[in-house]
Amino acid sequence: MKKAFDHIGIITAEPQAGESWVADSQVWVTNPRLHPARIEYIRPLTMPDVPREQLGLWRLWHWPHVAYRVENLRSAIAGQEVVLGPFFPAPFVEVAFTHEDGVIIEYMEYRDLTHWFGEPNPAGFEHVAMAE
Repeated sequence: MKKAFDHIGIITAEPQAGESWVADSQVWVTNPRLHPARIEYIRPLTMPDVPREQLGLWRLWHWPHVAYRVENLRSAIAGQEVVLGPFFPAPFVEVAFTHEDGVIIEYMEYRDLTHWFGEPNPAGFEHVAMAE
């Protein structure tokens, strides 16, 4: 499977500049391409009350995640413990979150890399080649 690093996602309770609303998951997100370390801030409308026994889902809402761009989302998540998705947070991307080796991974299959929730990606953003 080919993949490329996309971003690190961090849950926050504080509003962030430039947030975009994701109705399906009831969160605001920032564009990680605007952050020098490729950080995406995720702010839930209401923090989900997930029992700690549901470890993967609990970690999704309490720990950072690592996101990878993939060519085929279904292939990327095959055989994995999927904790959320697949779903389209916006028409330009389909995502799914998995729990692998104790961490949360987001796989993203982009349909359009020119923007993030309707806002153009910053100048200098370059497409990163995917590696096996």
